[in-house]
Amino acid sequence: MIDCPNRLWVADITYIETDEGVVYLHLVTDAWTHEIIGWILSDSLMAANTIAALKMGIEHADGADLSALIHHSDRGSQYCSNSYVELLRSVNASISMTEDYKPTDNAIAERVNGIIKQEWLYRMKRPRNLKDAQIIINDIIDFYNNKRPHMSIGMMTPRQKRESYSKTA
Repeated sequence: MIDCPNRLWVADITYIETDEGVVYLHLVTDAWTHEIIGWILSDSLMAANTIAALKMGIEHADGADLSALIHHSDRGSQYCSNSYVELLRSVNASISMTEDYKPTDNAIAERVNGIIKQEWLYRMKRPRNLKDAQIIINDIIDFYNNKRPHMSIGMMTPRQKRESYSKTA
């Protein structure tokens, strides 16, 4: 059972349609706080983007010991790339990957994708391009992390959940 932040991070990539084509949202979420701790929106599925999202998550940990961290993802080539695996090993994280390509095997990450799309993107006018989508996604993630209460974490926001641990630790 997870009882604090930085014990289980889940990662996934989802697509977002714009008027100029599809862009990709690379996400890293802390499973205990539900906080999106790393994200990059790009026009490609290149591993460099996924690595940038992971680096953002590591920076968000603010020097915390990540040796008890489990990083879970699907078996996408980005997560299997040498550079991604080396980055996880450099912080002594354990690596977990789904056995198959079933979305239920990475349910927390898929839920975050669904919330972003169903609660915001599907209700909005489609972004014109990558630049517009970046502005929208930045606002959505800020709201998601700092203002949206989550039933699964006692009607706290992800930030409040993280801060509640900091006060007791």
